[in-house]
Amino acid sequence: MISGASILAKSLKQQGVTVVFGIVGIPVVEVAEALQAEGIRFIGFRNEQSCSYAASAWGYLSQQPGVCLAVSGPGVVHALAGIVHSQVNTWPMLLLGGSCETWLEGAGAFQECRQVEMCRPYSKYAARPATAQQIPTVIERALVSAAAGRPGASYVDLPADLIQGTVAPESVSFAGGFRVPRGVADPSAVARAAALLANAKSPLLVVGKGAAYARAETEIRALVDKLGAPFLPTPMGKGVVPDSHPLNASSARSAALAGADVVVLLGARVNWLLHFGRRFDKDARLIQIDVCAEEFGVNLPVAEALLGHLPLVVQQLVDAVGERKEEGSEFVRALAEQAERNAGRQQLKYECSDLPMTYHRAFAEIKCRLPADVVLVSEGANTMDIARTVFDFQEPRRRLDCATFANMGVGMGFAIAAQLYYPQSRVVAVVGDSAFGFSAMELETAVRANLPLVIIVINNSGIYFGLDKDEYEERVRSGVDVPSTALTPEVRYELIAEAVGARGVLVRTPEDLGVAVEEALESHGLTLINCLIAPGGQQKLEFAWQSK
Repeated sequence: MISGASILAKSLKQQGVTVVFGIVGIPVVEVAEALQAEGIRFIGFRNEQSCSYAASAWGYLSQQPGVCLAVSGPGVVHALAGIVHSQVNTWPMLLLGGSCETWLEGAGAFQECRQVEMCRPYSKYAARPATAQQIPTVIERALVSAAAGRPGASYVDLPADLIQGTVAPESVSFAGGFRVPRGVADPSAVARAAALLANAKSPLLVVGKGAAYARAETEIRALVDKLGAPFLPTPMGKGVVPDSHPLNASSARSAALAGADVVVLLGARVNWLLHFGRRFDKDARLIQIDVCAEEFGVNLPVAEALLGHLPLVVQQLVDAVGERKEEGSEFVRALAEQAERNAGRQQLKYECSDLPMTYHRAFAEIKCRLPADVVLVSEGANTMDIARTVFDFQEPRRRLDCATFANMGVGMGFAIAAQLYYPQSRVVAVVGDSAFGFSAMELETAVRANLPLVIIVINNSGIYFGLDKDEYEERVRSGVDVPSTALTPEVRYELIAEAVGARGVLVRTPEDLGVAVEEALESHGLTLINCLIAPGGQQKLEFAWQSK
C-alpha cells in the first residue's frame, strides 16, 4: 500500500521539484518525511510568511513554481502572504496546505479553515483532490496553472485523512514532467511596431522584471544594439542589459521618460514603478510586449500590443527592425549629459565623511567590495529605495527586492532561496532594521541549512527615520511619546546572529564596514553585519512614487 503523502512526494519529484520550503506540524509531518525520502530537499522555516516568500522567489529565479508546505488553518493563513505576493509580482508558486479530516468539516475540527475558498481569489488554481489517486493529476494542473501564461500562484488542499490514508500502488498513475507552451506575436503587429521604431526620433526601451523572468536577455541586448536606443531598467530588470552599457539611461531616468517619443515596454507594467505613465510625454506612442493580454492599455493607451513569450516576440522585433538612423543620437547625447551631471552629485554623497554614516556612504563601502557575480537582496524603505540607485548589475536575476507588491519581510526568505538556487555565488542581503525585524529568526533557518549568507542590517533605529540615543532617552524620561517611526536605538542585531550559531559584527565607521564586508565574503559561514547609520530624526515622509 502507498500513502497519500508518498503519492504527493512522488508526484512532485516526477514534475521536477527539487526543493520545498515549509514548516511542519499536524497534519503535514508525513508529507515532509515523504519528500525527503524521495530526495527532495526540505528547508524548514520558522514562519510561514518567510517560507512562502522563499517559494515565490524560487519561482522567479527558476521559472518553475516554488513549492511551499504549510500546516492547516493558521499556517495557510500566514502563507497567504506569499500567494498574494506571487499573484501581484506574477511569479509561479504552489502552496500545499494541510487541512482537517474531511469527515470533521463543520464540526469544529482542529485548525479547521475554509482554505480553498480563502486562497482561490488570489490563485490561478485552487483545488482539493477528492481521492489519493487524483493527487498526481491535481499537482500537475496546479504546477501548469502557476507557470503558464501570466505566472502566479496555485493552492492544493491536503486533508489529514488523504495524507495518512493508503491505497493500492497499482491504482495510482503518475504524470510526467509538465511543459508550458510558448507563443509568438501577430506578424502584422510586429511589422507595425517596427515601422513605429523606424520613424521614432527618441525611442526608449523600458526593461521590466518580466524580461528577467522570461530570460529574454540575449534578444533584448540584440535589440538595444541594433536600434542604438537608450534603455531604462526597472529595479529588478537591472542586468538584463548590463548596467555598464553606454545606453543605460538609469542615471537620467526622468529625462528619458519625458523625452521619449516611442516607448517599448518589455515585460514592464505601467504601474506605480513607472509613475502610472504620467512622466511620459503626453504624445509618446507605446509598444507593449507582454504575455498577458489584459495588461495592454492599463493606465495608458498602447499604439501596438505584441502578445506572446517575450524572448520570441523580441526576436521577431529584432528581425523586423532596420538599423537606426542618426535621428536618435541627439536624444542619446542629451541623456548622457544629464547622466554625467547626476553621477557627479551622486559621487559627492558617496564621499560624505559624516558620522554616523549616511546610506550612500555605507552603500559605497559595500558596493566596491562585492564580487561581480553577487546576488543582492535588498529590502526596506529608504534602504531599498536608495540601493536601487546605487548597486549595478551586469547579469539578470541577480537583484531581488519586494518588487511590485512592495511588502516588507521578504529579505531572509529571498536570501535563502537565492543561495539555494545560486550555490556557487555569494548572496548578500542589504536590509533595513525595520524590515529585518519581520524575519530575523530565519537566521537560524539559514544556519541550520548551512547557507553562507552575508546579511547587512542598515540600522537607522527607525522605520524611514529614527532618533539618536540621547534624544530617544530624553523623550522617554520626560514622558513625551516617541515618533511612530522610531525603534529602540542601536539594537544589537549582531547578537541575534551569534545566538543561533552565526558570526555577528557591529560597525559604526566606513573603515570598519569595509573590513567587515571583506571578512564576511571570505567566510564560509553566515555573517550578520549590524551597520549603524544616521537615524535621520523627524522628517516629513515623501516618496517619488506616491500619487500627489
